Amino acid sequence: MKPFEELRSLLLVGSIILLTGCGGGASNAATNPTSTLTASLATLAALTPAETGTLLFVREEEKMARDVYLTLYDRWGLQVFQNIALRSEQQHMDSIKLLIDNLGLADPVVSDAVGSFTNPDIAALYAQLVNRGLVSLDEALAVGSFIEEFDINDLQEAIDEAMDGTNQLPVIQIYTNLMCGSRNHLRAFVGQIESTGDNYVAQVIDQQTVDLIADSSPEQCAQ
Repeated sequence: MKPFEELRSLLLVGSIILLTGCGGGASNAATNPTSTLTASLATLAALTPAETGTLLFVREEEKMARDVYLTLYDRWGLQVFQNIALRSEQQHMDSIKLLIDNLGLADPVVSDAVGSFTNPDIAALYAQLVNRGLVSLDEALAVGSFIEEFDINDLQEAIDEAMDGTNQLPVIQIYTNLMCGSRNHLRAFVGQIESTGDNYVAQVIDQQTVDLIADSSPEQCAQ
């Protein structure tokens, strides 16, 4: 089996274990994902042009999620938007920034102001999702679910691209951690929607996968 195929298999097994719920992690460096990541950053090498483009896109994609949630919190005052924006999406942005800095790349986030983006596609999506989310609280929750499905889909593609490209553990590990967080966020939004008696209909990924995520326990994602 090729190295990237072995890593893909390990990540798949890990995702299945996480999806069924997990307990607290060990604190020693041998089993602590954060310690492993910090050590492996020293060996980080240049990415392919495609991987670089994806990394820069994900950096702004995570900012878009944060900015949408902050805007919707200001409008509706629902705590889930603020919690995810400040406790998770900001951390996701910072994780990608860590890779960008270690690779010596120019950060596409040139302004931290809400709604400011370098990528015009992300700027357009931000405006579209905010406009939708301001219509009603139900639409705002649907926007949150859309964003997390969108992220899960993009992050899986990013992981596959990284494995088939330079196959570097720090990149794959951070993407995997972000996708874990997105599954937890999706659970939160779907739970809010279904608490009102409505059934959530998947918007980006298939319904079976969404249902599997929503019906499983929250995961403890590596930080």
